[in-house]
Amino acid sequence: MADFPSKVVTETSSPHSQSSHQGGGSLRGLVASVTTRMDMSFVRSIPAMLMVAETVTGLLHWALIAGANYMDEPAYGWVMFVAVTLWILTTILFLILLLSVPQRLIVVPWAMTVMMYNGVATLLYLTAFLTNAATVNVFMNSYFYGHFGAAAVRPLIR
Repeated sequence: MADFPSKVVTETSSPHSQSSHQGGGSLRGLVASVTTRMDMSFVRSIPAMLMVAETVTGLLHWALIAGANYMDEPAYGWVMFVAVTLWILTTILFLILLLSVPQRLIVVPWAMTVMMYNGVATLLYLTAFLTNAATVNVFMNSYFYGHFGAAAVRPLIR
């Protein structure tokens, strides 16, 4: 009895995990391993729903900016950069949280990381909004004068 170690480490596995680790390549094992990594409780949470709404409206935002002729006005390049960059980063952050990376990578302070991301995103969206608001009148006047002629636009501008 004295020779028995004080700490014993045991490992258990299921048949599905053995076939996927041994390179069996079965689709059922792959689907089982992916779905066990996904945090389905996160999908039903309010932060996840807000991130999905942010992703959808961000996609709409940069699609509308891309539909405008933003190359004529350099300030719209900043608005396009902010829209596309934050849409990509929001999508990546959503996937990180969905795949339970914070539970595996505990070195990163995830609450602080998400809070900092949202703070920086708010500041960047605010600068893009102000840039857009400051240049829309100049851009639209030059657009209307260039495409419709000064006589057609003169009654619209007061």
